[in-house]
Amino acid sequence: VYEDEAGQAQEGTIAVDPRTLQSMGVRTAKAEVRELGRTIRAVGKVTFDERRLTVVTTKISGWVERLYVKAGGDPVRRGQNLISLYSPELVTTQEEYLLALRHLKSLEKSGLPEYQEAARRLLTATRQRLRYWDIPESQITALERTGEVKKTLTLVSPVSGIVVKRQVTQGMMVQAGMPLLEVADLSTVWVEADIYEYELPWVKVGQHAHMTLTYLPGETFHGTVQYIYPYLKEATRTARVRLSVPNPGLKLKPEMFAQVEIVSPVREPAVVVPAEAVLDTGDKQHVFVALGGGRFEPRPVKVGLRGSDGLIQVLSGLKGGEEVVTSAQFLLDSESRFREAIAQMLKGGEAKGAPAEKAPAMPPGHKH
Repeated sequence: VYEDEAGQAQEGTIAVDPRTLQSMGVRTAKAEVRELGRTIRAVGKVTFDERRLTVVTTKISGWVERLYVKAGGDPVRRGQNLISLYSPELVTTQEEYLLALRHLKSLEKSGLPEYQEAARRLLTATRQRLRYWDIPESQITALERTGEVKKTLTLVSPVSGIVVKRQVTQGMMVQAGMPLLEVADLSTVWVEADIYEYELPWVKVGQHAHMTLTYLPGETFHGTVQYIYPYLKEATRTARVRLSVPNPGLKLKPEMFAQVEIVSPVREPAVVVPAEAVLDTGDKQHVFVALGGGRFEPRPVKVGLRGSDGLIQVLSGLKGGEEVVTSAQFLLDSESRFREAIAQMLKGGEAKGAPAEKAPAMPPGHKH
């Protein structure tokens, strides 16, 4: 290491002999202005789409007279019969409805409007009670037409899907509000993946993602980022990301693991350098800029996002086309600190060797 022969090197720079540079293994790279992107890889777990889960329940108590679904895992279609319930309360209400209907018809020619109105209100209230129990309008109309009381209420599937929970058996007594079956629409599933905290700036809702499974080699599934959970896992310091993935053929099954890749959008062109060129002291970052002729300048910079290709964004302190050191910069850093320390010592010595100012002369006649 030597000083510039033409005089002292510029303040803040260091000069290194070319042979010494070669033995130190100093390598450089140019700062580029280019777009920065990142692909985030994580392990995901397939789960049910909670928005496509439906619980089949009843609003009336009774007994399971017939169970059309024999086991969990059975596929069902929208409108398919699931359970027939016998309910004494349902039978009584239908009989009350028929009685109110006959009473209203008998009062139509009576000429007593107040009695007709009371019978009409009774009929409406009884009909409304049947509606509250989800008795279909077609069944109420058939009751009016035929006068035949149905002793069972048939529950149908509100969606097409797979029965994932069956909580009743044939002949069982059920109470109003009790969950009987749970049906899942698996045409779309969720995939939940954990990503690291520093990867969060790259992930946005709506981004494209694709995934593969070990049991289906060579097949790729595509989805989108639907939600980013607003908290981290305490143990792993990772954030959970939810993907929505179409599931044709029901190949994706809940509880499966998958390899997920989230493709981040390409950022606007910015100055980027290899990540190894940046020296990070904890409170600040700097790089060594190669000035040519064996001269180097330590320069503070402000860095931004890290790309997946080993590049890091430089927000300030560097321009495109400048050459930075990518290896052995720690040796240059120690040399720079050594020179700084020597300069401080020299300044301190000069201050100590300076002649002291003369004390002002005492005025004549002054005595202590």
